[in-house]
Amino acid sequence: MIPITTISLLVIGLLMVHSASTYLSAERHADAFYYFKRQLMWAGIGLLFMFGLSRVDYRIFLKYARSILFFCLVFLALVLVPHVGQVRGGSRAWLGIGTFGIQPSEFAKFGLLIFLSAYLSDEPDRMLSFKRGLVPPLLIMTLFIGLIMLEPDLGQSAVIAGATLLLVFVAGARARHLLSLLAVGLVLFAGLIAAAPYRLMRILSFLDPWKYPRGIGYHIIMSLIAVGRGSFLGQGLGNSTQKFLYLPEPQTDFIFAILTEELGFLGALLTLFLFGVLIWRGLRVAMQARDRFGAYLAAAFTGVIGIQVFINIGVVTGILPVTGITLPFISYGGSSLMLLLSAVGILMSISRTT
Repeated sequence: MIPITTISLLVIGLLMVHSASTYLSAERHADAFYYFKRQLMWAGIGLLFMFGLSRVDYRIFLKYARSILFFCLVFLALVLVPHVGQVRGGSRAWLGIGTFGIQPSEFAKFGLLIFLSAYLSDEPDRMLSFKRGLVPPLLIMTLFIGLIMLEPDLGQSAVIAGATLLLVFVAGARARHLLSLLAVGLVLFAGLIAAAPYRLMRILSFLDPWKYPRGIGYHIIMSLIAVGRGSFLGQGLGNSTQKFLYLPEPQTDFIFAILTEELGFLGALLTLFLFGVLIWRGLRVAMQARDRFGAYLAAAFTGVIGIQVFINIGVVTGILPVTGITLPFISYGGSSLMLLLSAVGILMSISRTT
């Protein structure tokens, strides 16, 4: 069920990346298939990793969890070094040469969760203590989020924070400890928003995008127009008008708006259904895992998928403020796609041992 659902979402993603990016590809690269061909390449690599990792015993990551964490921290630090990290879309979040690049924060997200799953499974009773159970994971999470926010990337930080809190909850953290942390987290989140004027403006545009139609509210307005045009059955695959430079970068964070415009409410519902099935199966794998490490890892990876889906679609439909986060398996993006497919492969490996 997991591989079938994942490949179904991947096929939808490839179709939508091609449809959403054709005009932009031709304008920027004189090749209508530019983004599609790159996405197809990353999908192929990702599938190789997915099926390869599904045959590997997932407990190997338990052995190398600390090394994985160390290398993720090194890459996160490297991306901040001038002339080493690449600036794209206003964020210094990439390592690479020319148009080829990887996003270390994507690797860090999964590397952190692998380490925390190993740490929390080592001594389950430590979660009864706030100092021994919660403080170490939260300090490490704060270090990762601090480095990512220097890029800056609020979206990835939100996903990491959400997945970490889910993981410590599954590991048995006390409810009162989590509620206290949530209160502190909300205060810190408000501080991050207040510290950067552009983030505050995003909140204002979220509350009333029509007040800023030519500025910060533009993305949300164009996205809502695309969603509204979709109606029940959509305009038909390839027939979006919002992708013609009305909605900036339609193949990435706002691809669900193009999907809804072209495939309608029915297509959007099918996509959400597939995500629901994948998340349900991932949680079942977590509940049936033979050991704590497998259970925590399955819950964390499933949580990442669920949180990203919630944030991305919340932004597209105007429920949440605009923040850059991809829609799993659907949005254009090599690092994200390859690592998500790898995570699914690890889920399949855990499932094989139940």
